[in-house]
Amino acid sequence: MQDQNQKMSTRYLAVVAMLTAISFVAVLLAKWIPNVSGFLSYDPKDAVIVIAGFIFGPLTSVFISVLVSLIEMFTISSTGLYGLLMNVVSTCAFAVPAAWVYTKYRTQRGAIGGLSLSVAVMALVMVAWNYVITPFYMGVPRETVAGMLATVFLPFNLVKGGMNAALTMLLYKPVVSALRGAGLVAPPRSGQKGKISFGFYLFALAVLATFVLLFLVLVGVL
Repeated sequence: MQDQNQKMSTRYLAVVAMLTAISFVAVLLAKWIPNVSGFLSYDPKDAVIVIAGFIFGPLTSVFISVLVSLIEMFTISSTGLYGLLMNVVSTCAFAVPAAWVYTKYRTQRGAIGGLSLSVAVMALVMVAWNYVITPFYMGVPRETVAGMLATVFLPFNLVKGGMNAALTMLLYKPVVSALRGAGLVAPPRSGQKGKISFGFYLFALAVLATFVLLFLVLVGVL
């Protein structure tokens, strides 16, 4: 029993380390994506962190979020503790609701419902946090930030959340199948559906295309 628990712990740490590394690579790749309104930047790491939460639960999403944000702060970020704080809050606000719902309802509907909830929660949470924190970071009056809440921060976070929700739907099954094939993740429980319909992927692609177009509008490309 002890050897089995040690194997499970080793596999868990291996998967967490792998997903943490992939999340950081996603941050690096996102440096090529244009920013919105100067300092609001999109990156797809939240999709990877949600996948970790789908596999292991919400606490794993929190752990990876903190770890990746710390690595980012000490390597490539120029926003210091402000960036660390906002990264952790944003990612947790997105990943935790989706992971929590999916642990209760491991179905396509559960995934879609959890991700939809996450988009709404993250958008509202980040509006509140930007209202409180951004005046100190940018050195501008709170009234200036208040004027940006509905026109900049809310649309950006809705679009960011929508893109990452769609990426999660597209990537979860291939990622978890690869991990199961490598023996790093347990097989699905008895009675749990393992296949995802073609229509589900079409829906996810349509959602991703919609939010990508909206993002291009936000950055002024369209």
